[in-house]
Amino acid sequence: MSGVVSAAGVNNGPIGELQPWLLLVEDSPHDRELALHALRRGRFPGRVESARDGVEALDLLLGRGPWAGRDLHDLPRAVLLDIKMPMVSGIDVLREMRAHPVLSEVPVVMMTSSAEDGDLETCYTLGANSYIVKPVEIEPYFETVLDIGRYWLVHNHPPRDRRVVLAGGGR
Repeated sequence: MSGVVSAAGVNNGPIGELQPWLLLVEDSPHDRELALHALRRGRFPGRVESARDGVEALDLLLGRGPWAGRDLHDLPRAVLLDIKMPMVSGIDVLREMRAHPVLSEVPVVMMTSSAEDGDLETCYTLGANSYIVKPVEIEPYFETVLDIGRYWLVHNHPPRDRRVVLAGGGR
């Protein structure tokens, strides 16, 4: 099951609280924890929900299984999506998101260790918003993850009907 992490690493409550959030989809426990650590360390201002694989990500986004009944209007500001995952790959998650009438507008950042031209072309053809090869060195990795999170949650302005505000703010 996934978990909710705030900047301080404290559970911020259920997904339905309509505060800006990111979905991190990463099958490697090590990489997932490093990304969450980077966001905590950088005092990331939003909520992060993590999924361990493509099946879990789609279940969360579509309100299936353990997420049945969640507010489906509470969409992530962006999905940080690994490509190489068991069961359902990141490319397949991207394909399914782009085919869904509501999820098709959620920004997807492919964050992967794959620098293969074929993966890059496929992801952009399917509608990925960005394709980032994970830095190997730890500090650049932390900076990259935090920069991506801040960009999509703080600096980017989504269409008004997709906006939710940080705790304490209004529309």
